[in-house]
Amino acid sequence: MINVDKISKSFDSYEAVSEMNLTVKKGSIYGLLGSNGAGKTTLLKMLVGIYKQDSGTIKIKNEAIYENLPLKQVVVFIPDALYFLPQSTIKSMADFYSHFYANWNQERFEKLQQVFEMKPTQKIQRLSKGMQRQVSFWLALSCMPEVLILDEPLDGLDPVMRQKIKNLLFQEVAEREMTIMISSHNLREIEDICDHVGIMHKGKLIVEKDLDDLKADTHKIQIAFSDKENEKLFTQDLKILHTEKRGSVYVYIVKGNVESIKRVAKSVNPLIFDLLPLTLEEIFVYEMGGVGYEIENVLL
Repeated sequence: MINVDKISKSFDSYEAVSEMNLTVKKGSIYGLLGSNGAGKTTLLKMLVGIYKQDSGTIKIKNEAIYENLPLKQVVVFIPDALYFLPQSTIKSMADFYSHFYANWNQERFEKLQQVFEMKPTQKIQRLSKGMQRQVSFWLALSCMPEVLILDEPLDGLDPVMRQKIKNLLFQEVAEREMTIMISSHNLREIEDICDHVGIMHKGKLIVEKDLDDLKADTHKIQIAFSDKENEKLFTQDLKILHTEKRGSVYVYIVKGNVESIKRVAKSVNPLIFDLLPLTLEEIFVYEMGGVGYEIENVLL
């Protein structure tokens, strides 16, 4: 559905995105993670045709998106910083959207009022930040997009509304095979929603995997050794991302096949050996540590 091939984008001398490749399959929910300033928002704006890449190609449904008005009618973008026409009501913004999106579904718009529980006559500027975010979803889903691009989409929403919107997104993917790409710093949300994850740093994609594969490839291990020699034997045969020592017990974050890790552990006759669950947030922290973006103790 979305194919990105070696795209780059610079602003003056600053390269925001550098020779990036990325693929998002139809009907999937892709989570885009990354450090601050990694280039995520720049990438999203290129995907929806707001920015034009300096080099490389971006194709959605095998067509270039930039200045492609028919294609833009099936791609909807909800940015982090929302914008509505001054003094507009929900209804007037709906009328505005209906003129630009050929698939606008008025019946869908009216049904979604039951979810968002706001009157179409309400002025958007008088609504809270969270309610304005709800309006953005209300309008976007009424456009019946084939591709939905979201930048920090759940920011400002209460837990009940977050779950309602997640359920709506799951429904759209299941029933219409809508493709969703989400950029967020809330890794717990990404873990709940997405089936595929990409991690950006300094304009490059450093990891891109199915979420289940990513979790299956990274492990937290708790182990205690009988002597120093066994500790050396254990660590020399594994790709270790992070090490902590808690008394006589070591905690390692290790990349690799779990059965291979178990075999190596068994060969050193550990006093203690446990495989512990690892969250997406922990994977993110340790992957970023591998490229030099890591947690440091700061004393001021």
